[in-house]
Amino acid sequence: MSKSKRKIVIIGNGISGITCARNIRKKDAEADVLVISGESTHFFSRTALMYIYMGHMKYEHTKPYEDWFWEKNRIKLKKLWVEIVDFEQKKIFCSNGKGIRFDVLIFATGSRPNKFGWPGQDLMGVQGLYSKQDLELMEQNTLDVKHAVVVGGGLIGIEMAEMLASRKIPVTFLVREKNFWDNVLPLDEAQMINRHILEHHIDLRLETELEQIIGNEEGRVRAVKTKSGEVIDCQFVGLTVGVSPNIKFLKETPLETNIGIVVDEYFRTNFPGMYAIGDCAEFKQAPAADRRKIEQVWYTGRMHGETLAHNLTSENPVPYRPGIWFNSAKFFDIEYQTYGQVPPNFSEEIESFYWEHEGGKVCLRIVYSKVDQKILGVNAFGWRLRHEFFDKAINESWTLEKVLSKLDQANFNPEFYKPYHRAVLDHYQQLTGKEIRVQKVSFLKRLIGSRS
Repeated sequence: MSKSKRKIVIIGNGISGITCARNIRKKDAEADVLVISGESTHFFSRTALMYIYMGHMKYEHTKPYEDWFWEKNRIKLKKLWVEIVDFEQKKIFCSNGKGIRFDVLIFATGSRPNKFGWPGQDLMGVQGLYSKQDLELMEQNTLDVKHAVVVGGGLIGIEMAEMLASRKIPVTFLVREKNFWDNVLPLDEAQMINRHILEHHIDLRLETELEQIIGNEEGRVRAVKTKSGEVIDCQFVGLTVGVSPNIKFLKETPLETNIGIVVDEYFRTNFPGMYAIGDCAEFKQAPAADRRKIEQVWYTGRMHGETLAHNLTSENPVPYRPGIWFNSAKFFDIEYQTYGQVPPNFSEEIESFYWEHEGGKVCLRIVYSKVDQKILGVNAFGWRLRHEFFDKAINESWTLEKVLSKLDQANFNPEFYKPYHRAVLDHYQQLTGKEIRVQKVSFLKRLIGSRS
C-alpha cells in the first residue's frame, strides 16, 4: 500500500489530535484521515468551557472551524468512544460494536480528573472538570446549590471557583498548601493571588485537606469533612486536584504504558505505526531539562500534533524540541505569563529581581544566574508581555540589566496597558543604586513587534 493511501485513525479530537489531522491533510492530499471522539462531534476550544457556564459564550462559539470545514478538507469525524484496540489485526472497536481498520493509529486521548479514593467521592454532586460532559454535568449538579466546595489549589480549581461565583454560589476553596499554587509560584506571587481570591469573596482555606465527602439518604453530597475535623455543609463538590492521562482502556494491553503512553522523542510507541501525542503521551526522557515527561498544556499539545504530522508526511522526520517553557493562565481578572525557569524556591545559584505595583495586582519577577546575571526565567502578573521578547532574551542569555533596558519593548498592545517599565527601573535603582538607560526603539519597530 502506498504511503499516500494509508488509513490514519486518530483517537481524540482535542488540540493535539485535530492539529495533527489538519497538518497531515495539508501535506498529504490522498491519505484517509479519520478522527474519533465520544466527547463531541466537532473540535472545540477546551479552555473556553468555563465561559459557556458563565454565560459569556455558547458552545458553537468555541468551535474554531465551521462545521463544513471537515468535509471540505476530507477529514472524517465519528462521535464514538473507542473501547478496544486489536494490536495484531490493527483494528479498533468502538462503543457501537463495529471494528475500524487502520494503518497508522494516533492516541490523542487527553486527560481525566484525578480522584484519590476519598470516601464519598462518587456521590451525586461530586465531580471534576475537564470534558464537555463534565461541563454538562456541572450545569445539572449546581442547580439550586446554596454552597459549594472546591478541592485543590491549581488552575482548574480557581477556574471552577470563578465559574461558581459568577452564578452567585458561595464557594469554600480548600487548598492543602500554605499558599495558593505555592508548589509552582514563588511566595510573593502566591500571596498576591491569595489576596485576589479573597477579594472576590471566595472563602479560601489554606493548609486545609479533605478527609471525606458526606452524603445524604438520596446519595447526594451534603457536606465535606476536613482533616482538622471541621464539617462544611455543601451541595456541590468540585474535585480539581489535577488530571491524569486518559488511558484506562489501554492498561493491561501490549501497549507500553506508565502514567501515560510511553513514547520516544518522535512520539513512537512500542508498536510500529502507533503514536501518542498530547496529554496522554509520556516521554521516556523529558524533552528538555526544564520540561516534564508528561506535558498537559494547550500549546505543547499543538506542537505535538504539528511535529508528528510532519514526521508522518516527510522523508526527514524530526525529534520533538519544544524550546523555552511558556505558559499562561488567568486568576479571575489577573493575567499570568511565565517564561523559562521560575522555581517556587530558589537555590544558591540563582537570584531574582521582583517588582510589585502598589495596587497589588501587577508584578514582575526576573530570575537570573547569580554568577553572570544571565536571565533564566520570568513571571508576569497583570501585565501582558510579548512572548517573542522573552523567548529571544532567554535563548540569547541576556543579562538582567539588558532585559531591563529593553523592557518597554516587551509591552504587548501598550495602548491598553500602562507602561509599568518606568516603575520597574525606578525600583531597580532604589535596590541597587544603578540607573538603567532605556534602549530606544523606533515607533515603527515597536508597532510591528521587532525582535531586536
